[in-house]
Amino acid sequence: MDLSLTRRKFLSTVAAVSAGAAVLCSVPAFAADKITLRMSTPATETDSRTVALSTVFAPAIAEFAEYQPHYNASLFKQGTELEAIARGNLEMAITSAQELAAIFPEFSIFTAGYLHKDAEHQKKVFAAEFMEPMKKKIEDELGVKLLAVMYLGRRQLNLRTDKEIKTPADLAGLKLRMPGSDAWQFLGKALGASPVPMAFTEVYTGLQTGAIDGQDNPLPTNRDVKFYEVTKQIVLTSHLVDLNYIAFSKKVWDSLTAEQQAAVQQAADEAAESGRQKQLALEAELEQFFKDQGLKVYTPDIEAFRTHVQKQYLESDFSKSWPEGMVDQINAL
Repeated sequence: MDLSLTRRKFLSTVAAVSAGAAVLCSVPAFAADKITLRMSTPATETDSRTVALSTVFAPAIAEFAEYQPHYNASLFKQGTELEAIARGNLEMAITSAQELAAIFPEFSIFTAGYLHKDAEHQKKVFAAEFMEPMKKKIEDELGVKLLAVMYLGRRQLNLRTDKEIKTPADLAGLKLRMPGSDAWQFLGKALGASPVPMAFTEVYTGLQTGAIDGQDNPLPTNRDVKFYEVTKQIVLTSHLVDLNYIAFSKKVWDSLTAEQQAAVQQAADEAAESGRQKQLALEAELEQFFKDQGLKVYTPDIEAFRTHVQKQYLESDFSKSWPEGMVDQINAL
């Protein structure tokens, strides 16, 4: 796929529709005395990200803005939120690096394994000076401002075998279930395993029967689906520190006073931090939960995994669109 062509087509379509909308729409997303901030997400009302926005972000900007969340993709279909913001039909969304990478290929760097070391490192990367050109490009070309990064959790290896895993070499020949896309399958290979594409609904049975030797997911997912019933260990590889971004309309941002902009930015930062701390606390609690269920829970040689996985990415086609030297800049933080 020619990603540059895809991006040009997307942006030209948005520009054309936005121009038409500017002529046809005379009613902006403003109430008589307050700004209306509609937020669209496929997540539920109880999701950690949406809870943080409703309980922390919304009250902080209530003096001048009305926050209106729309859950379960009830306002816009998942994957169309950025386009909706670009067209002026939406003010806020929770977006992913994968969605941004579909328009701006350089953002695929944030979908790679072992890019972020942990939640704090993820926050430092987002605030780093080298991120500014990427953020500005999105603002200028898409009309979307990224306010903050939200921590989703770390993906860990969950295995039915009791073989101790310390380095990627220990995963040789291990049948590791990964989601079916090329990007996920590549990550499985980069970890040193033999990735097996399998639907999520089939994973429990696959572990139970031995069709697969293991799977990877964040700890809350492992608990919720009860994978601990059919596995023996959790290896805390933290191979993907997953994230989302709070996306905000640049047009609305530019209409705010400096004081309001500062309030919105602070509210977004505080909401992201609230969600981050709650997710970290939950992950810490779950480590003990799995130990109580009889599983071994331990940390392998993370540096060996990071070095090996990053080498696989840098030598692949995945890295061709990445900003030159950015991996080294991220590693240096």
